[in-house]
Amino acid sequence: MSTTDRRGGSGISQRESLEIEAANASGTTPVVFVHGLWLLPSSWDNWAELFKRAGYAPLTPDWPDDPATVEQARTDPEIFAKKTLKQVADHTAEVIRKLDQKPVVMGHSTGGLVAQMIAGRGLAAATVAIDPGVFRGVLPLPPSVLKSSGPFLVNPKWRGRSITLSFDQFKYAWANALDEDEAHQLYDTYHVAASGMALAQMGSANINPRTEARVDTMNPDRGPLLILDGEKDHTVPWAIANASYKRQKRNQSVTEIKKMPNRGHALTIDHGWQEVAQTALDFAKRYAPAKAS
Repeated sequence: MSTTDRRGGSGISQRESLEIEAANASGTTPVVFVHGLWLLPSSWDNWAELFKRAGYAPLTPDWPDDPATVEQARTDPEIFAKKTLKQVADHTAEVIRKLDQKPVVMGHSTGGLVAQMIAGRGLAAATVAIDPGVFRGVLPLPPSVLKSSGPFLVNPKWRGRSITLSFDQFKYAWANALDEDEAHQLYDTYHVAASGMALAQMGSANINPRTEARVDTMNPDRGPLLILDGEKDHTVPWAIANASYKRQKRNQSVTEIKKMPNRGHALTIDHGWQEVAQTALDFAKRYAPAKAS
C-alpha cells in the first residue's frame, strides 16, 4: 500500500478500511495495535495473529503517511519528519470511531503513550501500554534516557527532521538485553526512521504547558489499564513506567503495572515477544472478552 492510497477525504487507507470491515463483520472485540517510533504497523504482525487465534479482531493502523514496508520507509526517511502526537492520536481515533464495538487498545513506546491518550478520550474498552512514552506530569528522567534520546532532545535541529538510529544507538536503546546476532536481526528487519517532532514533544512535555504529550488520566470512561515495562529497558526505564502508573492509578477504573524480567525496549518484537503478548492477552480476556458473554 502506498502512502497516498487514501480514500476520498478520509485519512484511512485501503488496508485500514479492510481491517475495519473485517473487524465489524467478525462480531468480536477489536484490538487496535499502535506502533511507536522507529517501527511500522508490520511490527505487530505476530501479535495480531496471536490475538486473532484467541478470537479477537486485530487492527494495526498506520501513523499518517506510513510507508507500506520497511524497504519503502528506508528509501524516503524524511516522510516521518514532523509527525506529531496529536496527528497520530487523531488518526487512531478516526479508525476506532468506524468500529462497531469499543476496542482494546495496545501500544508500544510512543504508541503506549498514544494508547493512553486514546483511553483518556474514552474510546477504549481496555488498554495495555507497553514501555509507554512520557506525558506531562511524568517527571523522572533517568540517565539511560538521556544517553539513548538526549542527543536528539537537546539539539533543536532534530525537531523538524526524521531520526534514524545507528546500530550502536539501537543496540543501547532497544536491544541491550539481547545478544549481538539478535540485535542485528531486529535492526535489519524492523528499524525505520522516526519523527523528531514527536520525540521532542515528549521530551518537552513538562516544560511546554501546551504540549500534545498529554493524557486525561481522570476520565471516568478511561477503562481498565495495564502498563507493562521491561526490567532492563533503557528507553523507558521502570522509573518512567511507574511514574505513569502513579498518575493513572488515581482513576476510578482498574489500573495495573507489571515488570517483565530481563527484557529491554524490543520486548514486543524480540524472541520473547509471546510472553509479553500473552500477558497483554490475559488482561484483555479479563476486562474485554473476545465475545460478549
